[in-house]
Amino acid sequence: MLTGAAVLLGVSAGQAQAAEVAYATKCVPPSGIGLPDVNGTTKVEITAPATAKVGDTVDVVWKFTQAASKNPDIIDLPANSVQPSGTLKAAGAQTADIAMQGPRENPAIPKGGAMTLSDMKGTLKLTAAGQVTLTPDAYVVNALSTDTKCAPTEAVQPAATITVTAGEGSSGSGSGSASPSASPDPSQSQSQSPSASASGTPSTSPSASESGGDGGPTDFTGKVVDIPYTCQSPIGEKKATSPIQINAKKSGGSYDLTVQFKKSVMDSPIDIPAGKVKPTMQIVLGGADEGSVTVEGPLNSEPIPQNQPIEIPDLTGVYKPGATGESTLSPGVLTIEAMGTTTTCTPDSTAVSLTLDTAEQASGASGGSGSSSSSGGSTSTSGGLAETGSGDHGTLKALGLVAGTAILLGGAVFTFMPRRRAS
Repeated sequence: MLTGAAVLLGVSAGQAQAAEVAYATKCVPPSGIGLPDVNGTTKVEITAPATAKVGDTVDVVWKFTQAASKNPDIIDLPANSVQPSGTLKAAGAQTADIAMQGPRENPAIPKGGAMTLSDMKGTLKLTAAGQVTLTPDAYVVNALSTDTKCAPTEAVQPAATITVTAGEGSSGSGSGSASPSASPDPSQSQSQSPSASASGTPSTSPSASESGGDGGPTDFTGKVVDIPYTCQSPIGEKKATSPIQINAKKSGGSYDLTVQFKKSVMDSPIDIPAGKVKPTMQIVLGGADEGSVTVEGPLNSEPIPQNQPIEIPDLTGVYKPGATGESTLSPGVLTIEAMGTTTTCTPDSTAVSLTLDTAEQASGASGGSGSSSSSGGSTSTSGGLAETGSGDHGTLKALGLVAGTAILLGGAVFTFMPRRRAS
């Protein structure tokens, strides 16, 4: 009786089977990031019914028992930041490309840790009687918003076989249809980029208000200037435009500076915890004075949810003039460090936001002979700018923080290949 029941249960869908295959794989990081192609071994386990009838739609599962890489020693991959998709080849009694996709679900993957990819699922409608083999083919790993594409470099052995019996809707056609079992994630094929149009905020002419004890103004308001720049991450670049305003308040012979960003230039592709984002910027001096002034902002006090704007807080510092005359202040290097990464953005052109009538102070900015610092920031000479790669207006560091991080993560996923390492 038990045997008879088992036979009856197996008539329409058979017993599910699982088989593992291993194949040499070449993975290609996102284009334009300067990383070489890498080679490794992928191990895959395919689960499908052992038997079915023509007209059935069967579920197929692709499980990675070993990805073709480990996470390199660059950055920790956050939980739920990696999503696989791929193609499973059906051959034999019918041919079809089965679209496979897994959810964006993974544990946090530390630097140097083995890659852990979710199971991919797809469906196949059976159209002809006979043996249908299932063979893993190319796949894509989407880390945040970038794709790394992997493909076999050798013939791959079938990982599962379905014995299809004749039934209603049988057909002699060797073609079949397949569809993914889940709706595609828009981020699968579209990379978010930190591009943004210039702010609509009207520019205002520099103005001064309030009077000091000597009858002169103490507050100075700069105009909003739109700065186009190229963001260079460790492995790629993006372009964006940021509207920036520099304001000053006179304090003795020095000036307390405040830099404001009037508009967020990007959304976060991942959840960023509180206390993980630190902005620092160089204000470039011109006119009578030379050098740069460092201003910085606080760590983010609140988490930044995925797909929400990344707001840059007010950046503050102290400017001690090194020359007497008309000195100009322009946006320069901005550095944002987040979750262990730093990205550099270089202005394609710069503009003066604020002009001040300055009086030389001891150990001031001009002349490239030294620097001074205070609790609110520091004033450095043009010699300090040389360290960032520019002696004129510096380089604008990392307003493309998360986009740069996303590129870094996406390219880094398949940088180092383990010989034998299971997920």
